[in-house]
Amino acid sequence: MGYDTNVARALKPPSRAPWVLLGLTLSLAGFVGYHAYKELEKTKAEAQTASAATQKAVADFAAATAAQKELSDKVEKLESDKTELTTAKDELSKEVEAKSGELEQLKGTYDKLEEKMKDEIAKGDISLSQDGGRLRVGLVDKILFDSGEAAVSKRGEDVLAKVGAVLATIDDKQIQVSGHTDRTPISDKLTVQFPTNWELSSARAINVVRFLSEKANVPPERLVASGYGEYHPIASNKTAAGRARNRRIEILLTPSLAPKAIAKSKLTAVAERTEKEKARPSPKAKGKR
Repeated sequence: MGYDTNVARALKPPSRAPWVLLGLTLSLAGFVGYHAYKELEKTKAEAQTASAATQKAVADFAAATAAQKELSDKVEKLESDKTELTTAKDELSKEVEAKSGELEQLKGTYDKLEEKMKDEIAKGDISLSQDGGRLRVGLVDKILFDSGEAAVSKRGEDVLAKVGAVLATIDDKQIQVSGHTDRTPISDKLTVQFPTNWELSSARAINVVRFLSEKANVPPERLVASGYGEYHPIASNKTAAGRARNRRIEILLTPSLAPKAIAKSKLTAVAERTEKEKARPSPKAKGKR
């Protein structure tokens, strides 16, 4: 009987190679898949880290931008404050300079009155006092009026003429003339004309104002007359000397409340400048062209 090779091959056990190859292939695929998974996770982590870093960078940039704007606002405010302070300083300097000029002018007026009225001042009939921006001239009644009279006496006219010559040269002061009396009641023979000391003090002040305006050329718009009667004493009414001091006329120079007249040339210049400002196109109008 002969050997059949086909039968022998059929009876031969199958080879393990394909199974080994399949196992190796699956193992390799698993390894590759695991490695790819790890790389994917690593990439995701890196992406998350990069995203967080980007968000932080954006937040830092926003914070830096906000801080920069805040600093810019502070710098702008400081510059504005500096400008305001500089302007205030300049205005204050001008005010101080103007006030110094006023005080110097007032001192000049004081000196002129002191020189012209030195005899009356030496006798105690006239007193001068300066307080800040105000100058006060006190005149006892006997050098201006006869007893119980409101009309200015001849001697009073001479005195007021000298005072008025100085007052007429001042153009930036209001001049208040006030009449004062002592506490002694008006005598019966004078009550018809002056019922109380109010009327007597007011009438005397008005007559002094009229003399200064009409005879001494003091501008009437700067003159004010007022009567205080017996209610603003500067000494005791219990003694004759005190009552004599209280019977007085006071001339008070104070800063003028009325605005100074503006020269016509200045008014014309201001009007022309205003017209030019109106004719000049605005920035918005320029942008539309």
